[in-house]
Amino acid sequence: MGYEENCEKYVERKGRLTTVLALATLISAFGSSFQYGYNVAVVNSPSPFIQTFYNQTYMDRYGEPMDSNFLTLLWSLSVSMYPLGGFLGSLMVAPLVNKIGRRGTLLFNNIFSIVPAVMMGLSEVAKSYEIIIVARILVGICAGLSSNVVPMYLGELSPKNLRGAIGIVPQLFITIGILTAQVFGIRGILGNSSGWPFMLALTGVPAVIELFLLPFFPESPRYMLIQRGDEKTARRDLQRLRGREDVDEELQEMRVEEQSERAEGRLSVLNLFSFRSLRWQLVSIIVMNMGQQLSGVNAIYYYADSIYATAGVRENDIQYVTVGTGAVNVFMTIAAVFIVEASGRRLLLLSGFGICCGACILLTIALTFQTSVEWMPYLSITCVIIYVSGHAIGPSPIPYVVTTEMFRQSSRPAAFMVAGSVHWLSNFTVGLVFPFLEKGLGSYSFILFAFICLATLAYIWWVIPETKNKTFLEISQMFAERNGAEILVGTEDLDLKEAKPGSGWQEETKVTAF
Repeated sequence: MGYEENCEKYVERKGRLTTVLALATLISAFGSSFQYGYNVAVVNSPSPFIQTFYNQTYMDRYGEPMDSNFLTLLWSLSVSMYPLGGFLGSLMVAPLVNKIGRRGTLLFNNIFSIVPAVMMGLSEVAKSYEIIIVARILVGICAGLSSNVVPMYLGELSPKNLRGAIGIVPQLFITIGILTAQVFGIRGILGNSSGWPFMLALTGVPAVIELFLLPFFPESPRYMLIQRGDEKTARRDLQRLRGREDVDEELQEMRVEEQSERAEGRLSVLNLFSFRSLRWQLVSIIVMNMGQQLSGVNAIYYYADSIYATAGVRENDIQYVTVGTGAVNVFMTIAAVFIVEASGRRLLLLSGFGICCGACILLTIALTFQTSVEWMPYLSITCVIIYVSGHAIGPSPIPYVVTTEMFRQSSRPAAFMVAGSVHWLSNFTVGLVFPFLEKGLGSYSFILFAFICLATLAYIWWVIPETKNKTFLEISQMFAERNGAEILVGTEDLDLKEAKPGSGWQEETKVTAF
């Protein structure tokens, strides 16, 4: 009996959003993903006051003001240590999720939020700017872990017909975190000389909530069954998540997946790069994560204030316009949650990168003629909003969803480790290189971003299939053709072998099931 026939029953039974699944999604996304977004934006608005604290602390210690170049260096370290910490956190993903599970990793990760939150909150009292720099590394580790583990955890909890929508929820909470930091950063709230330590310390609140509530929700049933061999717990947790007793069909699909990869064992990152049957999946997540970060999203935010100022927005009002841009980001990510299962992942990726490409080209034109044509500054503002909207519906959220779907249980942790490392290194690169690009190329730097968006779009068009409403094993089958590999699953014997030379990837990949 073929795999598709064997799984016909559970294909017809669509999963629903149960209370347990909804709460597990909200608690893990708020407790972890929210902090990623919050700490991206939290230092932006109060930066003049934090730098004043740096200077005052130095003066109290040494009796003279800090050199401006040294102050710039310290502030650059304070900002750039966050993505560096994110990279370090990504390197910890695979060992932790394999050892203590997805939920266990999220609970452990709260250490990297609560401790730095206390450190940053007490930095002014301790009269130490070094504490802030070290805390930014730690909170970056938290973001590096959460940005990879939350999508993995929720992707494994979700029924396949809701996996796309639930997979976007972490990105939604990232945007909500950014917006929250922008709102708190308004001068009249916490973005002032007395409120900034409290503002930095607030990142620990979601972590405390998650630490107390998440233990009441299930570990990933796939992890429990496939990696721990605990079918009893997997069944019980799956019943809680699906809100019904009959979960045999879904457990059967997990067993089929387990058999299909038994020969692989648990893959390390090194194995991942050498394994032929995962070649194009690996290239795809690298391209998508590089495209996501190198497409200019951080540069757009960096440029936004000067664009708004040139357009005639008063300096004191720019903070409110920035909050409005953050609200657009949240709104469009919410829209993506509701349309991803109808439109599919591929269409949102293509549309998003296409919109970003067009917006970068128009923004280059608008910035070039901004001082000579009266209405051009308003076109610049429009381009920023269009770019943010395009990025929010595709490039920002979908790579996390697709990374979960492209890899099976044995290879998923290592895949997220690679994807996360590429994500954070690209993020760090843009932050490091863009000021030089802006100085050398000015507005023409956005042509480079337009080219990156176009190249990523072309790759998605030619290589990445639609993964909507597919099981993890079915998606592996789809890539098996392009990889030139053949997946065989049986009750007694299992073979994952390379296709015969000359077979081409038009040949059907054979799968036998129980």
